[in-house]
Amino acid sequence: MKVSGTGGPNAAGAARGARPGAAGGGFKLPSVSGAAGPAQASGVGSVAGVMGVEALLALQDVGGPLERRRRAVRRADRILDVLDEVKVALLGGDLSGAELDRLQRAIREERTNTDDPRLEAVLDEIEVRAAVEIAKLEHGARAA
Repeated sequence: MKVSGTGGPNAAGAARGARPGAAGGGFKLPSVSGAAGPAQASGVGSVAGVMGVEALLALQDVGGPLERRRRAVRRADRILDVLDEVKVALLGGDLSGAELDRLQRAIREERTNTDDPRLEAVLDEIEVRAAVEIAKLEHGARAA
């Protein structure tokens, strides 16, 4: 959408006003200082402009199937990154509770965005494994 000026409806009305040489008995627009009609139209125009922007933003947010897939891949990549960090820490022997908490938080966030039973099963398995590792850490801390 191209915005060519900031005059609003009043400026457009003034440009189309009386023509030079026209007879006095024809159609005339009210003056700017006259009736409250143009001011009301100005207020309605500004609200309609804002609603138009909100509608465009809502349409962009919805996205198509390709956009939904991209978001799902980004979420999956996030979980895989956290899992990879946990794996490296576990193999290195320096796994912390903070990493496992971050993994559980990522899984909880993903659970709200899915309705696939197979993905739910995988998330359940990851969550159980994270809980086992947290229990091991707590048991080791109590024993020490």
